[in-house]
Amino acid sequence: MTMKSITEIPAGQFKAKCLALLDRVQRTGETITVTKHGRPVASVVPVRPRKWKSMRGSAKILGDIMTPPWGTWEMDR
Repeated sequence: MTMKSITEIPAGQFKAKCLALLDRVQRTGETITVTKHGRPVASVVPVRPRKWKSMRGSAKILGDIMTPPWGTWEMDR
């Protein structure tokens, strides 16, 4: 989806048409700016799907991962 022209709508109209406007944003990819008294207060923007990638192979073991780094210790009883 690409962002298209920005549409402004007063908060009262947004409240009345909220679900339809959300569907429109999803369908068209446009951004809708909600205003109160002519001033922008919020934007409704389409969600971009996250692209997850594997982290496999991104870490290396450089030493002994089983022994604590401070060595072994004894406990007094």
